[in-house]
Amino acid sequence: MLSKSQIGFIKSLHQKKYRKEHGIFIIEGIKSILEFIPSAFQIHTICYLPQYQSLLPKLPSNIKLFEVNNAELEKISTLQAPQGVLALVHIPKESNYSIADLKGKYNLVLDGIQDPGNLGTIIRTADWFGFTQVICSENTVDVYNPKTAQATMGSLARVKIWYTDLEILLKETDVPVYGAMLDGKNLYAVNWSPEGIVLLGNEGQGVSDAIGALINESITIPKVGAGESLNVAISAAIICSEISRILQK
Repeated sequence: MLSKSQIGFIKSLHQKKYRKEHGIFIIEGIKSILEFIPSAFQIHTICYLPQYQSLLPKLPSNIKLFEVNNAELEKISTLQAPQGVLALVHIPKESNYSIADLKGKYNLVLDGIQDPGNLGTIIRTADWFGFTQVICSENTVDVYNPKTAQATMGSLARVKIWYTDLEILLKETDVPVYGAMLDGKNLYAVNWSPEGIVLLGNEGQGVSDAIGALINESITIPKVGAGESLNVAISAAIICSEISRILQK
């Protein structure tokens, strides 16, 4: 059972300011939680319905466990249909990334992504295609937003997320920057470098002017039908797939 204060605390984590204040975010669903248990993330608390207890592995003694009922889970869940298990996870301390972290691989860089589901799906896509980090502008949606974390389907446990001033970052690196633009070069005709940055812009406005000026090569997914545009997460998947195919040759 959870006390009123515990329920209030967990509900407060639905909001960014309290996640930041307490350094804790929410993950829901047994599959996602199982991804976080062996990861570098530290789990604070797991709340579960009785029928899910047998699905949990042996856990470290520092993780708090609470058996809850449906009414309690509905109060603390961020989902319309709670998935039976909810975990509170510590937000890791900010790592000291350097420009050297961009070398020798491809990186996804996001300029002003606002939809939590899009960011989560991009992280899940990055994980699928072997991209180990996603770098976000400071005005990109919070990766620990419950909708974002949920949409990663556990991939957040493996993909490093870095928030920074993109203008400074891109000016300092000599890694080629490929920007997804409507008027870019056909994606399938690009001469890809062995390392690079794939830049994706805001859902409605695209890449900002200041960041767009730092692109080395504009690329586009060739249009065949009559659609006006592609969802940014779909675009990320198509581009990541092509880069993965080329690098594996």
